[in-house]
Amino acid sequence: MKLLTATNSSQGFRDNDFDWCVEGELVHIGIVCARDQDDPDGGCGCGRSFAGLNSHRATTTAMVREVPGFTVDDYVLAIRSSLEQQGCDPSFAEHEAALLRCLVRDWPVGAIVERRLDEIVVRQVLQP
Repeated sequence: MKLLTATNSSQGFRDNDFDWCVEGELVHIGIVCARDQDDPDGGCGCGRSFAGLNSHRATTTAMVREVPGFTVDDYVLAIRSSLEQQGCDPSFAEHEAALLRCLVRDWPVGAIVERRLDEIVVRQVLQP
């Protein structure tokens, strides 16, 4: 199954890149605070980052990776667990997993993506 994961690859492409996640951990698209809602380069960083499901940290780069043996149910459980650990409503975990799977389905394994508020674009493609 293709999934979006944290990566430090292509860090530094933008001056305000950062990576505090664990390399390879699953990520999702977190909410954007008022400080960054109109500017992905705002002071918080949430408008340009992905959130690690396990570390609960953030990164400005994510990579599409094939994770063998990982199922849709595993993905929903990982998202639900992360949301619960952070005190958030886990009832949207199944919907979020479906959206993330749709997001990456047409991107090749090795695609490195960046976030600019609601826009997520391929920054670079590394050959696996």
